Amino acid sequence: MNLINGQARSSIKPGMIVLIVLKQDQGTGMLTKGVVRDILTKSPTHPHGIKVRLESGAVGRVKEIVP
Repeated sequence: MNLINGQARSSIKPGMIVLIVLKQDQGTGMLTKGVVRDILTKSPTHPHGIKVRLESGAVGRVKEIVP
């Protein structure tokens, strides 16, 4: 499986399947899989990943994009 990192806003679009790390999971690094509903980061890149809201309502930073 080819995974792409989520640091560039231009590579993330609503409807994509991504793996995010939730705020409460940053210590463990546990990833949550879901479909992007909204892109919350305004800057074109972010070193820790672009912040998104999933269709489930979960908010976190994109670690990987699932192709």
